[in-house]
Amino acid sequence: SSGINAEYGGYYLATSADDEVVKLWDLRKLKNFKTISLEDKYTVRGLTFDNSGHYLAVAGPDVRLYQISKQCDLVTTWASHTQDATDVRFGPNASYIASVSNDRTLKFYSAN
Repeated sequence: SSGINAEYGGYYLATSADDEVVKLWDLRKLKNFKTISLEDKYTVRGLTFDNSGHYLAVAGPDVRLYQISKQCDLVTTWASHTQDATDVRFGPNASYIASVSNDRTLKFYSAN
């Protein structure tokens, strides 16, 4: 599966493909500035930035939250779905994260 999402301010773009990586692009420089390597056979099903552009949520076998910086640190992982999460979205002001899954559930997570 593949995905693409632009950060709210329009400066960054996140992409994924079938190669177990998420690439972050600086659209001002038209350059890949960070590649997040995922585990073998990790399929990204959805990804999205929060409105500030400081956080990226990734949906797949689990739901992951990354802080976007020079290091792109993994903040937390949630593994509450029984099947792959298929999409993920931030609530207003990144107050929560919502994910949906092939297990036909909607889950909410505290982003704080």
